[in-house]
Amino acid sequence: MTPSLQPHNSAKHPPQIIHNESLVLQDMLGVGAYGSVYKAYDQVSKQMRAIKCIRTTGLDSQQRVFQSHEAELHSLVSGHPNIATLHEVVEEDDFFYMIMDCGLEGDLFSKITERGGYVGKDLAIKSIFGQITSAVMHCHSKGVFHRDLKPENIIMFGDTVKLVDFGLATTEPISSDFGCGSTFYLSPECQGGYVERVTSFDSAANDVWSLGVILINLVFGRNPWKQACPRDETFSAFVLNNDFLQTILPMSDELNEIIKSVFCLNPRKRLSLPEFARRVQECSSFTSTGEGSSSSSRAAAAAAAAAAGATGAETTPIRFHFGHDALLCNSRDNKAQSQGQDSGVCVELHSVA
Repeated sequence: MTPSLQPHNSAKHPPQIIHNESLVLQDMLGVGAYGSVYKAYDQVSKQMRAIKCIRTTGLDSQQRVFQSHEAELHSLVSGHPNIATLHEVVEEDDFFYMIMDCGLEGDLFSKITERGGYVGKDLAIKSIFGQITSAVMHCHSKGVFHRDLKPENIIMFGDTVKLVDFGLATTEPISSDFGCGSTFYLSPECQGGYVERVTSFDSAANDVWSLGVILINLVFGRNPWKQACPRDETFSAFVLNNDFLQTILPMSDELNEIIKSVFCLNPRKRLSLPEFARRVQECSSFTSTGEGSSSSSRAAAAAAAAAAGATGAETTPIRFHFGHDALLCNSRDNKAQSQGQDSGVCVELHSVA
């Protein structure tokens, strides 16, 4: 009989857990639809580990293949400094375990929304975004497309970030899995197309679109829209006027040109990932009052970003929910709010317990 993991100061742990006796279980980090994630201390490596624990009881053969597929793709891209290494996969009794790097500082979403974020910090943004794009380019070089890029799937390790969660990843360059991903970060073609229906979409170009939204998150601490679809008023305004975001955010001309090339409706004409990464690093300033300006100017940029779409004393927030994501949209006027409309032009990233 294999030795079990030693529970430590935690009542919340699986009834049986893996054979590796060097791991000391500590706390539960989170709960998902199919399982839980735990923090454990590896007594051999002296490192913290995250253990993704999936109960396999009741899963059909297709769902079991899906779990194995996630582990295979994660293993394939492991070894990059900005991808959480998958150290071991164990199938035992009624559980499937994935043991990987564990960040103790939370995810990028929490950093942006709860710990000051990066508004006005161009050099820090370049560092973080450069690491993210490096990780995604590595995945693409291995023929793996993530399809669920968002701040919640990027873990903080000090000044380093690492990509996680390959549950929706694919090796198909052209996919027909429409709606695969998280609402805020989906490209129009991943939702079936904006102007006319499409039968498939480019997986790499879809990842580039998601990265564009993440860049907006980093620079302005908010989402550009709730969903890139015709019924979203903000996105529709952007489609009609590609300079629209610059009219509501303190966005520099350089960044505006980059964003327009990334949020191109035609994925064939969309900026490539290597070009996107290069242009971000070469951008002299992300905001109209960039990092090279005074601290008071940077504070003004942060205040402008916080106020975009939320000016005037009568402004009141409207809360929306999409799946497990939550956001706070600031409506510009109460009349539109009373009519059930979203006249707020940007969507604030908002963490809800």
